[in-house]
Amino acid sequence: MAQSISNLRVSISKRYGGKTVLDRLTLEIRGREFVTFLGPSGCGKSTALGIIAGLIPPTEGEIWNDDRRIDSIPSEKRGFGMVFQNYALFPHLTVFDNVAFGLSLQRRPADEIKRRVEEMLGLVRLSGYEDRYPSQLSGGQQQRVAVARAIAGEPSLLLADEPTGNLDSKSGESVMELLQQIHQNGATVCIVTHDPRYARHAQRSINLFDGRVVDVGVAAVV
Repeated sequence: MAQSISNLRVSISKRYGGKTVLDRLTLEIRGREFVTFLGPSGCGKSTALGIIAGLIPPTEGEIWNDDRRIDSIPSEKRGFGMVFQNYALFPHLTVFDNVAFGLSLQRRPADEIKRRVEEMLGLVRLSGYEDRYPSQLSGGQQQRVAVARAIAGEPSLLLADEPTGNLDSKSGESVMELLQQIHQNGATVCIVTHDPRYARHAQRSINLFDGRVVDVGVAAVV
């Protein structure tokens, strides 16, 4: 992984018309930490993650990555990786090309891309699947490809929005164990989940309700 963030400080609000989704939400993510945003559907956790990723603009507030304010910086320049609930793979590209996509945009040398993709597929236990297409994979395998793509560029923070949401219990547990392994390799990881079973993989759980942090606690010892 790339150099991890050391401290991410978030203080934001988000409104859509007259509806307040996040109400002066304040939280902190420390470097090399595994954090979950936990709460029921509609509590604002995915919106908060999207704002941190740079995919959604806040209505007001600030985000600081160490001593650098980043809330007005485009998502592609924040150096974060993102995993989505619906995998967001390109159906017309092979597994290899999906994982290589971001590296290709960065114009990395072909031999470096090949080495990095092979390394990532080995990490997510999909070596030998390079020439398959997403439609030829199970849901759990597709999410593993999505994780490989997200970390291929060595992000300083890995964000995952309900990464187990479309998976059965066994596949979901497998993906969470993979994210835990990535964290143990030195990454800072932050995921959104509504399921306390998956939150136990994290070190710290930030519990949201009605757009606010209502509790912060130790989720598990990792």
